[in-house]
Amino acid sequence: MRRAASVVTALIIGGLAFVGGRSDAGPDKIAFPEGFQQRLELYTIADRYDVKQYRELFASKEAIAAARAGRPLPSGTVLVLILYKAQVDAQGNLVKNDKGRFLKGDLIGYTVMEKRTGWGTEYPPELRNGEWEYAAFSADGKLNEKANYKGCFECHKPHEKQDFVMSYPQIAMAGQPMVAAVTPSTAKPDVTITGFVFGPGKLTVAPGKSVTWVNTDDSPHQIALTGAGGTRSPILMKGQAYSQAFAAPGVYNYTCGLHPNMKGAVEVQ
Repeated sequence: MRRAASVVTALIIGGLAFVGGRSDAGPDKIAFPEGFQQRLELYTIADRYDVKQYRELFASKEAIAAARAGRPLPSGTVLVLILYKAQVDAQGNLVKNDKGRFLKGDLIGYTVMEKRTGWGTEYPPELRNGEWEYAAFSADGKLNEKANYKGCFECHKPHEKQDFVMSYPQIAMAGQPMVAAVTPSTAKPDVTITGFVFGPGKLTVAPGKSVTWVNTDDSPHQIALTGAGGTRSPILMKGQAYSQAFAAPGVYNYTCGLHPNMKGAVEVQ
């Protein structure tokens, strides 16, 4: 393998620098998982409105069993995400099937998470994601050395309680009806999450008022306040709600903890 050159390139581009100690961290630890569709199980399909993508996610039976038991995923786990363009019409509008879901278009590429005992020791504590490494591959299976791997670690870091895996709840529910695992909320929403958008994007409330978010997307979401000491909601599956009160006047910006491109704000006055 082209270890020396490729690892150095990935670390520099990703913004990861290690002074002293080992330098063998990086995405080229992960080989493209040939034949994964025969070895792994499709555990969920996601429509990404924000980037107009259709996505398929795969995990092993062992990973699914561990998630159902509430345990960390075992060493050797490989999680694969396939990215496709969502089909659009001549006007650029998303095309959907009779169930309102996206239609699969051209293959874009793959992202892979792999966990191995002893991995991750090269990373500083503020970036380390346990024993996980990340790799992105093009449609022809070639490693993308220019991907923002630092961003992968930063995005997954807040999800340590679920083994750094954003889709952990979906892995745990693989093959099970969503309605059997999630009780929809009857709360009246102040902010509705639909199509990967917070609506309204900015809300004004009085001091002490609670704001309630309700997720209506098939995809899970998470309310994450930005700034020092920012709080995070539990991961919200479809139909679930989260409420938080804001005591002091000011503007409270937030994102989705799983999809950082989603942004909103609460102004307290």
